[in-house]
Amino acid sequence: MKSGIHPDYHTITVELTDGTKFQTRSTWGKEGDTLHLEIDPKVHPAWTGGTRQVQEGGQVARFNKRFGGLTLGKK
Repeated sequence: MKSGIHPDYHTITVELTDGTKFQTRSTWGKEGDTLHLEIDPKVHPAWTGGTRQVQEGGQVARFNKRFGGLTLGKK
């Protein structure tokens, strides 16, 4: 590796929303800093299987809703 072009890679502590802590290596912050997560796998719907918002119709339906009244009338 070339010297002087890579970020400092050091140990930090990650704290989850429930207070669980673990140590990992990262380029974030400084040696010994604590990263407090607001969203983590224990609370985020993507991991917990929670509900998600369903769009009404697809792309064609959205297009027709926006531009359905336009015509290309020939004169």
